[in-house]
Amino acid sequence: MNNFGMGGHAAAKGHSDEEVFGKAYDQRVILRLFPYVKPFKKLLIISIIAMLVYTVTLVAVPWIIAWAINDYVIPGNIDGLNYVFGLFLLLALTNWISNYIQQTTMQQVGQGVLWKLRGNLFSHVQKQSMRYFDSTEVGRLMSRVQGDVSQLQEFSSLMVMSLGELLSLVGIIIALFLLNYKLALITLLVLPLLVLLMIVWQKYAKKAFIEVNENISGVKVVQSLNRQTKNLDIFSLKNSDHRAANFKASKLAAGLIPGVDILTAVAIALTIVIGAMLVSDSSLEVGTLVGFVMYIQRFFDPIRNLTQQYTQLQRSMASGSRIFDLLDKKPDFEDSNRSIDIGEIEGNIEFKNINFSYNSEDVVLRNVNLEIKSGETVAFVGPTGAGKTTLVSILSRFYYLNQNSGDILIDGVNLNDIKIDSLSRQMSMVLQEPFLFSGTVKENIKYNNPGSSDESMYKATKSVGAHDFIMNMERGYDTLILERGSNVSLGQRQLLSFARAILSNPKILILDEATSSIDSYTELRIQEALKTILKDRTAIIIAHRLSTVRGADRIIVLNDGEIVEDGNHKELMNAKYLYHHLYNMNFSSIEP
Repeated sequence: MNNFGMGGHAAAKGHSDEEVFGKAYDQRVILRLFPYVKPFKKLLIISIIAMLVYTVTLVAVPWIIAWAINDYVIPGNIDGLNYVFGLFLLLALTNWISNYIQQTTMQQVGQGVLWKLRGNLFSHVQKQSMRYFDSTEVGRLMSRVQGDVSQLQEFSSLMVMSLGELLSLVGIIIALFLLNYKLALITLLVLPLLVLLMIVWQKYAKKAFIEVNENISGVKVVQSLNRQTKNLDIFSLKNSDHRAANFKASKLAAGLIPGVDILTAVAIALTIVIGAMLVSDSSLEVGTLVGFVMYIQRFFDPIRNLTQQYTQLQRSMASGSRIFDLLDKKPDFEDSNRSIDIGEIEGNIEFKNINFSYNSEDVVLRNVNLEIKSGETVAFVGPTGAGKTTLVSILSRFYYLNQNSGDILIDGVNLNDIKIDSLSRQMSMVLQEPFLFSGTVKENIKYNNPGSSDESMYKATKSVGAHDFIMNMERGYDTLILERGSNVSLGQRQLLSFARAILSNPKILILDEATSSIDSYTELRIQEALKTILKDRTAIIIAHRLSTVRGADRIIVLNDGEIVEDGNHKELMNAKYLYHHLYNMNFSSIEP
């Protein structure tokens, strides 16, 4: 509880500004994005062209107004205003069309990049070993796949928008100097003040936004038994801090607009006062003064927008950096040039000098040597923490076994030299805690074998005693399983997981406490079915129920990471060592 309740906030405090916001321009992120944007380069070019046209229409309006006043209004040529009216209509139509094209094309580019990037990220995450997931918070992964990808998706739109604002600003400045360079120099005297305002605002606003991020990260209240009051206190504290940080950030954001408006008013006042003097001595036309004022009004909008987009670009760069750092994380298991397709296996397994630890300190397995022959059913038993699940976890490639930790051979071939797919499709595992996906019963059973026939599915479910309860469900095999299988019992979930494993017709079947959640009657039915199911298959069973263990060809007893006994039930009972003790302590009370 403390690790999550307090440590999350500490972790957020440890994030540097660069981690939260990043650089406004990160070349590494830009280069890595090119392959994702490249398929949409035509749309990107169209968007940029549309943005240029849109910018030109915006910059042209004050110029046309100045021209209309000077050439038509003041001379009294009212008929000429019809041409001006038509030109304005054309500009408005062009403005709308170009803006529509720019927005829609950038959405297509952004969504396309988002789709491909999120797919690659999800695929890459699935390749990681259990060691990676043990040390990485699920929330952090979801933040990468959802939040960071969405944030990065805005990058292309932001770049085009920022380019548009920049060009608009340049166009306004050029127009001001073309209209009257003396008046332009005078009115732009407020520009240094505006730059200073933006620098000061950016400094404090960035700090405020970091505080908001820290408080968001800090709100990690983990509910545990008898900690409701404490959890609520922690949450209330974090929630109050988060509200205060948001309020501070909002005040700074709101304070920017009045400051810019004041500078805009000062610039307009200077323009009107100086411009009126120039108009009075006929060195400046009235229409030009009006156009000048309009340009000054528009001059500050791109600067304000660019400042806000700068912060968004920083966020996008930080998100991109985190995403590509994750994509650069190499999985423990990857097929190499030397990896082979092992073909159809017989199921011989050999553990040679296995030493394993989840960290550099605590050794879980010590010098384990074990050979399991094809078609043999072997049970692993031992006290909690003896290494039973660890042994099957490294066999299943949940954890990487490096060369210095021994070897696992499948039909004489080193596990690390076998292509992942060629072995995984011939190995199935039923865990103690079954997991069902959102979807129908049929989709869950056929999860790894979507092309299998319904007849094969029925055979698998009948063999484990699941067919009857499935048929009694509202829509049978088409019944929708709710999230994490909440609308079926734990025992039923286990049976469905069992059927899913059997449907794969594996050569190696691993049962890790697979019958722990099933009632004794159902387990008896499964035991009878297993006599047929396990025929010609290599089976490794981790179980505490005597009925499962006693029926195994061999029983391997582990203690403190080492194999201490090896034999069948009768032999080990006669030996009167650890297995005999475990039987008397645990198994005899639940023997059928």
